[in-house]
Amino acid sequence: MRPTYKTIVISDLHLGSKGAKAKEVNEFLRANSCHQLILNGDIIDGWQLKKGGSWKKKHTGFFRAVLKMMDRFDTEVIYLRGNHDDFLDQILPLKIGKQFSIRQDYMLDSHGKKYFITHGDIFDSITSQMKWLAYLGDIGYTFLLWLNKWYNQYRSWQGKPYYSLSQVIKQKVKAAVNFISDFEEKLAELAKAKEADGIICGHIHKAEIKEIDGITYMNSGDWVESLTALVETHAGEWKLIDYPSFDLKSELSDIWADSSLPSKEKVAVI
Repeated sequence: MRPTYKTIVISDLHLGSKGAKAKEVNEFLRANSCHQLILNGDIIDGWQLKKGGSWKKKHTGFFRAVLKMMDRFDTEVIYLRGNHDDFLDQILPLKIGKQFSIRQDYMLDSHGKKYFITHGDIFDSITSQMKWLAYLGDIGYTFLLWLNKWYNQYRSWQGKPYYSLSQVIKQKVKAAVNFISDFEEKLAELAKAKEADGIICGHIHKAEIKEIDGITYMNSGDWVESLTALVETHAGEWKLIDYPSFDLKSELSDIWADSSLPSKEKVAVI
């Protein structure tokens, strides 16, 4: 039984926070499979858990889904630490058996190309040098997600589709736009320094695939606002897929109990 993808990269789940879309990411994992799953940082939100966040059954369900992938498809899982799960610094590097490891970063060799994978907070000076200010920003962001939740409940009542208010605000604020552009350029420079063909990151919650000065820059997005994943096909093609486009109602009940995988890829390239 051949896994759906060669590689799947997801990041910024923020499990333990109110904004985490654990149910959706669990459905995504149950509907897909891969040879290698890369959890690229901020999977567990240690910051929110310290401030009173709650760990729910569906958050544990994510790791159960990962373990099931390891068991059924022999999936290798690589967990890279992010700034919100920086508690992992105390145990890095750690390897458990042949299939699971926790690392700072990772170099992926695929189809003759090298991709350096890192969460991305290494170039966030606020996060790395001024943690108290980063915590204040985290509080503001949490409020924005709360506002976004109620705004979309109102839109749903009106029969309108989901609208990421927080994403739009970030795209409109000049300082945020400049930060994202600078972030992407610095990551591309890092890839060059590592003699890699591309860079794969997360952190800024903005899914993207583009070329920057000869370097392939890829960001897997997040599972708080955009609900996106970065995947590599067996032919070596990279693309972004978007959870809301899945038609899962008829598939999820028996997809893991049956020996066959979905024959048609029900995703959207964004």
